[in-house]
Amino acid sequence: MRRWISEAITKIEADFQRSADTHLFKLPIPGLRDIDIYLKDESTHPTGSLKHRLARSLFLYALCNGKLTQHTPVIEASSGSTAVSEAYFAQILGLPFFAVMPRSTAQSKIDKITFYGGKCHFVDSAPQMHAAAVALASETGGYFFDQFTFAERATDWRGNNNIADSIFAQMQHEPHPIPHTVVMSAGTGGTSATLGRYIRYKRFETQLLVVDPENSVFYESFVKNDPDLTQNWSSRIEGIGRPKVEKSFQRDVIDDMMKVPDAASVATMLWLDKLIGRKPGASTGTNLWGALSVAKSMMEKGQTGSIVSLMCDSGDRYLDTYYNPDWVQKTFGDIGDYSDALNLWLTESA
Repeated sequence: MRRWISEAITKIEADFQRSADTHLFKLPIPGLRDIDIYLKDESTHPTGSLKHRLARSLFLYALCNGKLTQHTPVIEASSGSTAVSEAYFAQILGLPFFAVMPRSTAQSKIDKITFYGGKCHFVDSAPQMHAAAVALASETGGYFFDQFTFAERATDWRGNNNIADSIFAQMQHEPHPIPHTVVMSAGTGGTSATLGRYIRYKRFETQLLVVDPENSVFYESFVKNDPDLTQNWSSRIEGIGRPKVEKSFQRDVIDDMMKVPDAASVATMLWLDKLIGRKPGASTGTNLWGALSVAKSMMEKGQTGSIVSLMCDSGDRYLDTYYNPDWVQKTFGDIGDYSDALNLWLTESA
């Protein structure tokens, strides 16, 4: 048993060593005055999203806590990206993998999970995922990874090339090396917890702004300081927003939160595609809308500095949904007002 665990950890660490760090790039936005906005492109991981980091951490956490044997089925509740990355690592270790997800999950993500040998178990909505995953783990004798509980504790937030350590290292030679604000959306809350803890550990003055979509309880929970809020509907921005306050969501390391309209997230995603010639996912639109809002406030106050956020995954996964005008109109209505507001940033008089 110990020998298999040692070999499994070696395989995961070898995958890490084969992967270069992700790029941090500055956005060419003419309307910014003495403020720079950067996106860290997490779509270039082997499994195409920020969740590659989380999946690696969760596997190491489970292995080092003695939760996996060479025959243990791995169970996860995921709307897609985490499951894709976990299926990848499960395949490396030769473990069966089952993803519990809403039926509305993008087909491209479902295809990726099955490509890596995983199986999908569907439920009608996000609030049903946790109970279904617990039941499936019991039926199969598997181990439920439970990303929404363990994301914040599985990551070494002090360093070891986590997302925060990487961002601040890459910013060292920029005009404003210590960001004024880091903007991050929340799915599990694990990444925002890592960022907030690291900022405090390093004693930076950087502010952490967490942006939240509609149909999510994180924002209201933060404002009301109520960790028990729940609702019975799902976020329309895939990968972020939750119907309940997850255990990985660490309110006390967040400086501020912002509720972002879903139509604004989609409009910003499409605007960014035209700006840089690369398709991001909708959660990146949420992040960037928040970053631009911070930039506007800074400019009004005569402040200078840098803002950093994340490009969480590639829009190639959403060609049938967020990049389909008919689907967007049906799901979100007219996004034209947000698009017009964004286009003002393309002029130097913004």
